[in-house]
Amino acid sequence: MNRSFSKVMRTLVVAAGLSLTLASGISFAERTPLVPLPSPSGVDHPLYVPANPSNLSKGDQAQSQPADSSIFTAPNSDPENYVSIPDRQAGVLIQRSGQQWRLIRNGIITVYGGWLLALAFFGVVAMYTFKGSIKLHEPLSGVKVKRFNGFDRLVHWVMAGSFLALAFTGLMILYGKYFALPLMDGLTYGSLLMVCKNIHNFTGPLFTLCIVIFFLLFVRKNIFGEGDIAWLLSFGGIFSGKHIPAGFFNFGEKVWFWFGMTLLGLVISGSGFVLDMIVPFMQIEYLRGTMQIANIIHSSAALLMTAMAMGHIYIGTIGMQGSIDGMKTGYVDATWAKEHHEIWYNKINK
Repeated sequence: MNRSFSKVMRTLVVAAGLSLTLASGISFAERTPLVPLPSPSGVDHPLYVPANPSNLSKGDQAQSQPADSSIFTAPNSDPENYVSIPDRQAGVLIQRSGQQWRLIRNGIITVYGGWLLALAFFGVVAMYTFKGSIKLHEPLSGVKVKRFNGFDRLVHWVMAGSFLALAFTGLMILYGKYFALPLMDGLTYGSLLMVCKNIHNFTGPLFTLCIVIFFLLFVRKNIFGEGDIAWLLSFGGIFSGKHIPAGFFNFGEKVWFWFGMTLLGLVISGSGFVLDMIVPFMQIEYLRGTMQIANIIHSSAALLMTAMAMGHIYIGTIGMQGSIDGMKTGYVDATWAKEHHEIWYNKINK
């Protein structure tokens, strides 16, 4: 009986001691301020680094902190350490260059890209407001001239549709948190972005294919030649209103073809393939640094192409009378052909 009682008492004393220890630990933790986490910019908080790290090895702070000062700076650096798993990137605890990518993406690209798009958009609006649609100087003749066949138009409209889908989803991914997120809850916004990402990823290869086909179809007609210098010097007569002879494509359309569609389109496609990890015919290590560089190139080229596309879309629709007829029906009026592409019109009527 006495032995059983002593066992029970010992158990109660141990349990009470553990309970008091746990309670005192919780009370101490609640009263102790938490050390803040490192800032997102990659600059360490002063509480993480001793005031004089060089004095650690001399023993001045040996009682309170370790002697090796490198443990405070090594984790927040890029050197690759040894890991036993196949993932090479796991050897870098904190990638400082990732902070640089974040500053470029959220600072330079987002801010200046937004200004570029705004200037392009309001430039188009100002042009239409003060200049209006470019009208023909003579009445329509009613005579139709074939300009594009059915396959030409199919490739063009598929490329145009895929571009619009990529532009909308890409801008949503880049800028959506500024105007879409405040209008909905986080879950809805996250689901919307997931849909945009999937549309973007699967539409990209179709856009690239259209660029390649369209290039092969019209590369010969976009060689710089007769009439281009005169068009350039007068800027197509858009301000003077004078008639400038041009070939099948004028100088402005050729600039869009070579720089806007071909160069920027292929740069966007190539960097997009890297981001999608589907680069064909070559071996690429899809490391963090590779993806960050590809993202910077992809975003910059896409914003520039979108700004240029605003001018192309404007001139091809409401900015010029009869310009959309060629891609809509395949035929243009003879008056339009003679006024805007006189060199080409004279060649087909010889």
